[in-house]
Amino acid sequence: MTKYLRNTWYQAGWSAELKAGELLHRRFLEEPVLLFRKTDGTAVAMLDRCPHRFAPLHMGKHLGDAVQCPYHGLQFSADGRCIANPHGPVPGAARIKTFPVAERYSALWIWMGDPAKADPEAIVPFEFNTPEHWHVGTGHLLINAHYELETDNILDLSHIEFLHPLFASEAVRAAKVQSIQDGDTVWCKRFITRDSPPEFLYRSFNIPPGELVDRWLDVRWNAPAMMVLHAGGVVSGKPRESGLEVRQAHVFTPESAHTTHYFYSISFPRALGEQGAQMARESVELLRGPFEQEDKPVVEAIARNMGDTSFWDAKPLLLPIDGAAVLARRILAKKIEAEQTAGAAVG
Repeated sequence: MTKYLRNTWYQAGWSAELKAGELLHRRFLEEPVLLFRKTDGTAVAMLDRCPHRFAPLHMGKHLGDAVQCPYHGLQFSADGRCIANPHGPVPGAARIKTFPVAERYSALWIWMGDPAKADPEAIVPFEFNTPEHWHVGTGHLLINAHYELETDNILDLSHIEFLHPLFASEAVRAAKVQSIQDGDTVWCKRFITRDSPPEFLYRSFNIPPGELVDRWLDVRWNAPAMMVLHAGGVVSGKPRESGLEVRQAHVFTPESAHTTHYFYSISFPRALGEQGAQMARESVELLRGPFEQEDKPVVEAIARNMGDTSFWDAKPLLLPIDGAAVLARRILAKKIEAEQTAGAAVG
């Protein structure tokens, strides 16, 4: 059975996905979850399973601050209590498990562990996803692979040259790469010099086409699978601080041992005005192509090749380019082990 870090925040979706009056259902850490908004707009998450005959509640009705089971009509409030039973008295034991939910950085976050430990201040910061200061484009994919394989993919961008022809160049191959651990945070920093990138990157970095470009791809990882990509560029030879940087979120929430929710975004500073808004819209669609047609098939093929064999049991050949991904795997494994050890001691 897959071991998950439970006392942490996972992204459950983008705020815009959860619309008033609608029911949204997803599976996280192998548990079916129902999401909806109360009449005041507050997001709610509960187990998507009626305690009577285990029917999926998302097939039922949204009733303001409650939801009605589609099978026999029992109603449950946002705190999980049964509040109506068409067939007699309300059973006192009829209660549905609920999960803490928070909304920050244009996203919905869910806590699958001990509710008493759910502190929204502990959500990994994605400040560039705040629409007050950034133009934000968002997307979501479902990947048929273990979520740590997706972490490996983002922390090792050396695959760009081979997997993404649009970005491939000799300059990308010659990039200087650093893997850095700072406490429980891992960085993979990649610096590319004298590159001739595709046209849309010239626009993204506000650099005249034809100029040679120095650019950076710095990925920050935090457990369990929260990543930020800082992507910036300047005319070759100019200082980095004079350039323009755009940021991407790459967040992976396990659906099961073999499937993963991939939430991604790209953000441009609001100082760019309408140009930035248009670039956010265009770029998130442009990125979806490589994610869906290039990364996704290969990562899924890797997962099929591995089957039920764990990463370390498969005895991977490790190269210097794997440094950041290995650091992240080891930090996450220690966190899961510590959490489970603490739980066993309490039990």
